[in-house]
Amino acid sequence: MALEITPLGSGSRGNSTLLKSGSTMVLIDCGFSLKQLELRLSRINVNPLEIDGIFITHHHLDHAKSARRASEKWDAILHCSPETAIRMGWAPISECRTFGNVERIQISDEMSLLPIPIPHDDSDNVAVIATNGDGHRAAIVTDLGEATHELKRHLSGCSHISIEANYDDERLMTGPYPHSLKRRISGRGGHLSNLQTAEILQDIMNPKLQSIVLCHLSEKNNAPHLAESEVLMHIGEDYSGTISISTQDGPEFTIRVGELKNKDVRIRL
Repeated sequence: MALEITPLGSGSRGNSTLLKSGSTMVLIDCGFSLKQLELRLSRINVNPLEIDGIFITHHHLDHAKSARRASEKWDAILHCSPETAIRMGWAPISECRTFGNVERIQISDEMSLLPIPIPHDDSDNVAVIATNGDGHRAAIVTDLGEATHELKRHLSGCSHISIEANYDDERLMTGPYPHSLKRRISGRGGHLSNLQTAEILQDIMNPKLQSIVLCHLSEKNNAPHLAESEVLMHIGEDYSGTISISTQDGPEFTIRVGELKNKDVRIRL
């Protein structure tokens, strides 16, 4: 059974990723309007009413904007941390189910999710490690200023990693942002640079890793070719899988983990 990862879009204007294993489907983040989410799902022939759960990584609106409305309209269980529920004004039990850090969430026999705490900007943010019924593992990691040892340990067992490569150092530091914003973006609670992402992937490189998606690229401080070339410079000799870029205007492709033995498959939509 393959574990499918379809980025619906990633960036400062909205983030959402569809995970599917067998008949189970979960949205990771709902940072677009409800209308826009339904439009993007329709492009890949997904009926929102068939979505089993919505998992929110943190309360920032580019990740959580329409989550409660989507949960209610689609009758999909909304999962988030207690702090995210407080920040969004969601009532535990009646409107959402809360989880603790590193507390496995069993969506069905076909999929479970493990939230891993990561540092980001006045929020209780988590990375997500998804595991399907056949044991295939995929990670979605965005909005963090640095990778913790715990996160790297979990990433090292994944076949697929979607990870942010938010900015190019030179473009950020020479760009028009005020110095206070540059410090925030490049700080521990900010975002990952292309170099940081490349170093993380180099540190956790192993034969299991077959597909990488670089996401949450800044439209002003980065470019796809800069992010990809920085990563390849660090892992090119040790990595034989695929590297894709998730843009703001998805969905553009689906990654199928475990469809072929020892190889992930990228399907352009």
